[in-house]
Amino acid sequence: MTTSLTAKVKLNNGVEMPWFGLGVWQVKDGEEAKDSVKAAIKAGYIGIDTAAAYKNETSVGEAIRESGVNREDLFITSKVWNGDQGYEETLAAFDATMEKLGLDVLDLYLIHWPVKGKYKDTWRAMEKLYKDGRIRSIGVSNFQPHHLDDLLADAEVVPAVNQVEFHPLLTQNELLNYCAQKGIQVEAWSPLAQGRLFDNEVVKGLSEKHGKSPAQILLRWVLDKGVIVLTRSVKESRIVENADIFDFVLTPEEISSLEALNKNERTGPDPDNFNF
Repeated sequence: MTTSLTAKVKLNNGVEMPWFGLGVWQVKDGEEAKDSVKAAIKAGYIGIDTAAAYKNETSVGEAIRESGVNREDLFITSKVWNGDQGYEETLAAFDATMEKLGLDVLDLYLIHWPVKGKYKDTWRAMEKLYKDGRIRSIGVSNFQPHHLDDLLADAEVVPAVNQVEFHPLLTQNELLNYCAQKGIQVEAWSPLAQGRLFDNEVVKGLSEKHGKSPAQILLRWVLDKGVIVLTRSVKESRIVENADIFDFVLTPEEISSLEALNKNERTGPDPDNFNF
């Protein structure tokens, strides 16, 4: 059971990653990004997730340095964007990311989306960076089982993480089972389904029963499913509240009642049908 904000899961290469982290998608570069990262670190978060596409890596790096926390005590993730995929392109994109973040080593680097005809070359570049010791773990994001099958056919390194949209409206059981069999840790983005479940009767009932907000119930459900969770907020009070989920667990029946809400409904793009 995940009992604290600093609890970690051991990835398939032995590296330990926090179960809980702050994501900075749609957080504006500059003061907003810096303030939210610093607020999270102050609240005890040790996982921070950014991406080249978010255009806020510079501010994330500044916040890390200004936080006063040892770099080694934090787990930093970034991602290579679709337009930068390919072998040489990925090597260059990684250098640009590291310059913006101001870091020597990255904890986790992900392929942001499975760009057809590109992601295998991207993965080869990431394997090189991993073997060169510049990244502690490499993984993917928004990959379906068939993308992973294709990648694994030639890969030398099995992805450590697959970061995907995951919440009770999109339970992704086939993907969870597939990743469990391959030793790939699943990580959730959009765990709150953009608020679509806050007024749901099942969620509200659990919220009242446990004395927790609907958001806290949904975040706990993700953890209780054995999935790493990323939350996003620019409000310090919300950043603190989101992390206050380690003093309770959901029963197997409660977990199932939330799972029964599944509609295979996405809030974001479909990994099999995107054009960016």
